Amino acid sequence: MATWQCVKQCGACCNLDPAERPDLEQYLSPAELELYFSMVGEGGWCVNLDRTTRECRIYDNRPRFCRVDPKIFQDMYGIEPEELNDFAIDCCRQQIEGVYGDRSLEMLRFDRSVGL
Repeated sequence: MATWQCVKQCGACCNLDPAERPDLEQYLSPAELELYFSMVGEGGWCVNLDRTTRECRIYDNRPRFCRVDPKIFQDMYGIEPEELNDFAIDCCRQQIEGVYGDRSLEMLRFDRSVGL
């Protein structure tokens, strides 16, 4: 069975381009929405992403909407904890495909990492 995990040096989820996420207001509070927009930098990339290492500079203090956690996903998206694994895998695959392509090294590394 495939098991979700974050793949180091990917950063696809750090592509925050609001044009690609028109439903932000449905799951972010007004304060979170303001924070989200403040994090969008050049080319839609998060200002906290080190583009060289593809690592988050604020990982330990990242906002709630940047965390994959059963309680957060249930609260924000209505995803039941037992559905989180499959949901997170699908989300990552869609985001990686949109940012890097479906045959990218990032996609291959993610699929291998989660057991697909």
